[in-house]
Amino acid sequence: MVSDGTLTPEELAERASANGVQIWALTDHDEVSGQARAATAAKAHGMGYLTGTEISVSFAGQTVHIVGLGFDPENAALRQGLRQTRGGRGQRAMEMSEQLARVGIRGAYEGALKFVGNPELISRTHFARFLVESGVCRETNEVFRKFLTEGKPGYVPHRWASLRDAVTWITGAGGMAVIAHPARYKFSPNEEFALFSEFKAHGGLGVEVVTGSHSAAEYLTYADTAREFGLAASRGSDFHSPNESHTELGTLPPLPQNLVPVWDTLASRIQ
Repeated sequence: MVSDGTLTPEELAERASANGVQIWALTDHDEVSGQARAATAAKAHGMGYLTGTEISVSFAGQTVHIVGLGFDPENAALRQGLRQTRGGRGQRAMEMSEQLARVGIRGAYEGALKFVGNPELISRTHFARFLVESGVCRETNEVFRKFLTEGKPGYVPHRWASLRDAVTWITGAGGMAVIAHPARYKFSPNEEFALFSEFKAHGGLGVEVVTGSHSAAEYLTYADTAREFGLAASRGSDFHSPNESHTELGTLPPLPQNLVPVWDTLASRIQ
């Protein structure tokens, strides 16, 4: 547990291997400190490994996630950029706790901290787990619907990295930038076109097509988008916890045909 997952890198590697995963990447939010452990664990289970992270970006008034794959985790500019991105989480968390206290939910900051491996990475997910533990809601999805989305008590926006910064940090460290779960953002067609156009202009090279956050129809939609923009296609479970994630590691269907997989592009970076 380095960012908002509940399992250690070693436990995740064991679970991935047991489910037949051949090439794995640990993509903690705005953090790379678990990479050495994950790579060692992957090797112990006979899996190939790609370094990974998931950077929080502000774009068109929404938070977008940009995954980095196959980079040097010791790159100074990348590590400094991630440190800056993490830096605003603490103040945001305090404001979230204050808002929740106003509607009768007290001690949320301290409660959320119990679920955080690294206090710099405190997030809405940790607050959601506290509210479930406290009996306020039955499951984390209910917490997000009632308290942690825009317009609800407990929602506090945060200014993350820019799209240019995130892509530059990843590519500067020798890696590939990938737009994560694009269907989740609910952009207008013009906003989505702007996202993909700017992403590619900054040097982005991939998009998640098959992911635990997409429907089967959305697999096909973003396969077409990958072809339209000349992007490599990624496949990721978005797995956070056995009790919270809808998709188990290693259970997603294969990529649609006539796409270039990111792992082929990154073959030389697989450990």
